[in-house]
Amino acid sequence: MNNCNATIWPGILATGGKNTPLGGGFCLHSGRRQFLRVSHNWSGRVWARQGCDFDRHTGIGACQTGDCNGLLQCKGIGGKPPATVVEMTFGSPASPLHFYDVSTVDGFNLPVSMVPLVRREMMGGCGVAACEVDLNMYCPAALVVKTQEKVVGCKSPCLATGFPRFCCTGDFSGAEKCQPTVFGRLFKTVCPRAYSHPFDEKTGLKTCKAPRYVITFCPPT
Repeated sequence: MNNCNATIWPGILATGGKNTPLGGGFCLHSGRRQFLRVSHNWSGRVWARQGCDFDRHTGIGACQTGDCNGLLQCKGIGGKPPATVVEMTFGSPASPLHFYDVSTVDGFNLPVSMVPLVRREMMGGCGVAACEVDLNMYCPAALVVKTQEKVVGCKSPCLATGFPRFCCTGDFSGAEKCQPTVFGRLFKTVCPRAYSHPFDEKTGLKTCKAPRYVITFCPPT
């Protein structure tokens, strides 16, 4: 659902050889919603692209954030960061549970939430994954992404610098060696129900077994 005050272009990337709905991308006007049906063991990611301009005949163009090689239908191509990403795995041979999260590990462009639709008495075992606040308002100057003087995204420290201690690589690989940075702690303070660094499973990863979920871009706070 698009609760933003402008049109967005959601992107979809299936993983593990799963089918990609709607070719991996579509236009979603403000106030509109799009229903997606996926298999019981589907896995993948969803993100919003903003400020897009596509040729209506060829489907080729560009987006300010989340672009997937200038294609309306991403067709197996992930979004260019920074972008807020919703990740999900709907069951596996090892577990019938659904795992999902909202991640700012690759940066942020728009607020988003993923909410399971279950009976109220079952909600206690299900989590809401979300970054409901506009992180762009709190983005440090070194991480800001602007288009025509407007802030449209906030880079992750890894994307902005490439430093191993920010990317959890090299001498900083592994959960024990990769601790949250000052930027990660800032993101976590603003969006406590979202992933803020690569090893944030304790508070970032949610589980449930719901028949349906609602992904809302620019959810009400």
